[in-house]
Amino acid sequence: MTLKKIAVVGAGFSGAVIARELALQGFSVDVFDTRDHVAGNCHTARDAQTGVMVHVYGPHIFHTSNETVWNYIQQFDRFMPFTNRVKAQYAGRVYSLPINLLTINSFFGKTFSPSQAKDFMASIGDASIQDPQTFEEQALRFVGKDLYEAFFKGYTQKQWGLSPAELPASILKRLPIRFNYDDNYYASKYQGIPMHGYSAIVEKMLDHPSIHVSLGTAFDRSNAHEYQHVFYSGPIDAWFDYSQGRLGYRTLDFKPERHEGDYQGNAVINYCDESTPWTRISEHKHFAPWEEHAQTLIYKEYSRLCANDDIPYYPIRMVKEKLQLSSYVDLAKQEKNVTFIGRLATYRYLDMHVTIAEALDAAQCFLSANAKHERMPAFVVDPLGQ
Repeated sequence: MTLKKIAVVGAGFSGAVIARELALQGFSVDVFDTRDHVAGNCHTARDAQTGVMVHVYGPHIFHTSNETVWNYIQQFDRFMPFTNRVKAQYAGRVYSLPINLLTINSFFGKTFSPSQAKDFMASIGDASIQDPQTFEEQALRFVGKDLYEAFFKGYTQKQWGLSPAELPASILKRLPIRFNYDDNYYASKYQGIPMHGYSAIVEKMLDHPSIHVSLGTAFDRSNAHEYQHVFYSGPIDAWFDYSQGRLGYRTLDFKPERHEGDYQGNAVINYCDESTPWTRISEHKHFAPWEEHAQTLIYKEYSRLCANDDIPYYPIRMVKEKLQLSSYVDLAKQEKNVTFIGRLATYRYLDMHVTIAEALDAAQCFLSANAKHERMPAFVVDPLGQ
């Protein structure tokens, strides 16, 4: 049997899942990544000095309510229980996030019951804002001025480099307020962190005789004709040589520090005061509480506008960027035998579980189209729909 060749550009979760699923169905898959490691921004590696498993590009906690995705990912490593209990520091005090009954009582010096807290929050929200248009209006409508200024205003200004009054309400899609003492940051049914890190998972996904991985290697678009199909998970604007301009991203800088013992007693603490230059501190050994380390490593995280040579993290998706994206989507739909998949190629912020679900859908869509001799679409999810 002659194997048909597929090119996968990017060795993150999108590319790895598609490569594996197609290899299992008899295709020969060439995977390309410009970095010298797999797993993209989910890459994990041991710190040589402390022995701590580091989330090299910032914290990644796997959470999903999609049982199919949960069962799929567990094929590749044992997932250890982990609950993300984020804390927030503001004005010299530490609070629990998301806003819950403990946060409300601690912040206002009260001992509210759940029903009392509900009535209180209803009284401090700005009821005059009926249709919030901005991030600031969304927050003021639901949590009121004091909580907004404590936990959202300064942090958001640092994260996005813009006043919350300039940001659309959609950025703050949901503002969970819990009227109990539940401090689990996520509400997903399944939550955990892989025992051996995310890079080990991706390496196992790509460990197949029909998958050939080339790291530190850029894919030349002019070679696309050599493949039956190309799955591209790099920046969509890069594929088209930035012909419609560069799409805007925020990037992150991490300042690592090593200390003895336990630095902050928690995996993640947000720093909400605008006067504090970093947005949060992550202490990586707390992402693996089943391990013991005498030393510790922290990341102080800083957000700024992404320059040309920086790693893109968060798509800005303001009016200008959405117009650019629309132009790139039109160009993508004119491509033959190329599918754009994943965070960068669809210019959306995606959690890991969503990335995996969409990659599984893309692989199945391709197999179905191939069996029917039909054309595979440029996108399996509309990038303009979010």
